[in-house]
Amino acid sequence: MLYNNAQDWRDAPQKRVLFFGMSGLGKTYISNILRGAGSWFHYSIDYRIGTRYMGEYIADNAKAEAMKNPFLRDLLLSDSIYIGSNITFENLTPVSSYLGKPGDETKGGLPIDEYHRRQEQFRLAEVHALLDTEYFADRATRLYDYPHFICDTGGSICEWVDADDPKDVILSELSKTCLMVWIKGDEAHSEELIRRFDRAPKPMSYQPEFLHRVWKQYLDEMAIPETDVDPDAFIRWTYAQALAHRQPRYAAMAKNWGVTVSAEQISQVKTSEDFDRLIETTLDARQQ
Repeated sequence: MLYNNAQDWRDAPQKRVLFFGMSGLGKTYISNILRGAGSWFHYSIDYRIGTRYMGEYIADNAKAEAMKNPFLRDLLLSDSIYIGSNITFENLTPVSSYLGKPGDETKGGLPIDEYHRRQEQFRLAEVHALLDTEYFADRATRLYDYPHFICDTGGSICEWVDADDPKDVILSELSKTCLMVWIKGDEAHSEELIRRFDRAPKPMSYQPEFLHRVWKQYLDEMAIPETDVDPDAFIRWTYAQALAHRQPRYAAMAKNWGVTVSAEQISQVKTSEDFDRLIETTLDARQQ
């Protein structure tokens, strides 16, 4: 790791951290606190995905929908209107909307083959965005003169790595650039995430093997064809399984490549100084 103990962290002229864990446990919360301190550059993996690697897919999908409307079609073909996505750190809806949900097209679902295609596009985009971390960490200092750097990752980072492989390409690159910090939730956090997701189900990215398994299991249990799957019902049914699937993968990442802090500890951080103390305590505890 970049920092093996509290003294290493205190003495570092450039502090670099990467947050990972399930969405909704505080990654963006703590990133915003540090960015607000004025000396931290905030690199959002999801923002990079949406603006650099999936921007054309998202815009083309919107254009395809517009082309179904004769009025908009004529304006598009004559270059009279422009269609694009308005992605911000706070609004990444265009990315999740493009990913979509599989199932009945009359209920807003996607055919499963198209859903798999978009899932693969996202996987490649996220891998590229993760491997851009070192470039942005260097850019933050060289171009903008920020001494410190945050990489704020999406919940699906654990799907594309093998934490037990000491030569894993993604983790090797990330760990030489940043201190990898798992924000770990407890059972109560998981239950709240499930309740929150049930109220407003959002598209997710899944490891291909996991998606194949749960899709087949859902079709078998419900005894329905692919075209009759309610998209929201499927992703609600899948969410708790996805949480359970990801938890040991995050744990292995933290054990072999970084450190662990609790979501409760993160919620108590109010300043960059609070965060420094938390990391110092965590690093020293890891040595014991």
